[in-house]
Amino acid sequence: MSQRQHPADLSTPQKLYVWLAAFFCASLIIADIVGIKLFRIPLGFSVTLPWVGEISAIEHTCGMLTFPVTFLLTDLINEYYGAKGARRVTFIGFAMAMFVFLVINVSQAMPYLDAPFNVKPDVFNGMFGPAKVMYVASLFAYLAGQMSDIAVFGVLKRLTGGRLIWLRATGSTVISQFIDSVVVTLLAFHVGRKLTGAPADEIVPLARVLPIALTGYTLKFVLAIAITPVIYLGHGLIRHWLGMEPVKAEQA
Repeated sequence: MSQRQHPADLSTPQKLYVWLAAFFCASLIIADIVGIKLFRIPLGFSVTLPWVGEISAIEHTCGMLTFPVTFLLTDLINEYYGAKGARRVTFIGFAMAMFVFLVINVSQAMPYLDAPFNVKPDVFNGMFGPAKVMYVASLFAYLAGQMSDIAVFGVLKRLTGGRLIWLRATGSTVISQFIDSVVVTLLAFHVGRKLTGAPADEIVPLARVLPIALTGYTLKFVLAIAITPVIYLGHGLIRHWLGMEPVKAEQA
């Protein structure tokens, strides 16, 4: 009689899936938390875009630091575990991010210990309070973007017979991030502000939603192109180092 396998003994594909899912969830939650801070990096030159105007610096949220990682992980999971595996990670990430959001709100409501060594309430609430609408908007935009990314990736993989990794990886990201950008801008700056009714938050007119969304999308588009070589590298490492084969095109 063969010895029964221990529950913690996972196959190589299972171990990789656990690590990719964990890394994905961490990247998503970090992006939502640090996204309240904006950064500015001067380019040293300027370009003019029709929907943005003149750009002389990269200005965006620090959440952009890990967004390229989520692009990469989604494509690798989709490639080696198919749409079913990618959707599972998407829903796990959404559930974990909502759990973090719940804990943040409970933490704000907890009675305060008035002690000199404790963080001041205004500092703690100032960090997490104003970001709530953006946090929720980002999560629903993420869900819409991920579902579209998974669908487009599968369609392109079937149409190309599993060839042209760059086309399905970049093409799915470019389309899904446009949807993500529009949804997050619409929810955070228009719908969310209407629902909360905060007097300090001006409601952005619908006519301004698309131009604002395109500003953020421009950076995401550039990042999607830039990480294409990294996707090839990750694909090669998984295939040749771990001996795994991508899901067949008809199963994508």
